[in-house]
Amino acid sequence: MMDIHQILKQLPHRFPFLLVDRVLELDKGKRIKALKNVTINEPFFTGHFPHRPVMPGVLMLEAMAQVAALLAFDMQGVTPDDKTVYYFAGIDGARFKRPVEPGDQLIMELTLDRLKAGVFKFKGTAHVEGNMVCEAELMCTMRTIA
Repeated sequence: MMDIHQILKQLPHRFPFLLVDRVLELDKGKRIKALKNVTINEPFFTGHFPHRPVMPGVLMLEAMAQVAALLAFDMQGVTPDDKTVYYFAGIDGARFKRPVEPGDQLIMELTLDRLKAGVFKFKGTAHVEGNMVCEAELMCTMRTIA
């Protein structure tokens, strides 16, 4: 549905902070499903943790927020430019069910819950091999910067 080249045109993030590899499904204005291949080469694994590498929960949430941004941009028919930033506005009900390790494929699904006063609210889950590893409600907003 959307490969890495298309994602790079939409998101301002770059290595090591781009956390989406591919969009698998996109239901305009409603839901999105995307993946992140988790590899041992991720820079955070050297310190989290050297004896047992585990993807930090906050980076799972960041990956989900990046996927949410792709849904929002598609919904509004915009390609962000250097004057547009998509910010996290809040996180509710974040829960981490099991560790995500090198070799895992993180499958993230987000649905738009509501859009009110320029603030998007999404419900999201992340799975590895069909098992839920993370869930949260994410609030995000777009802002123009000088």
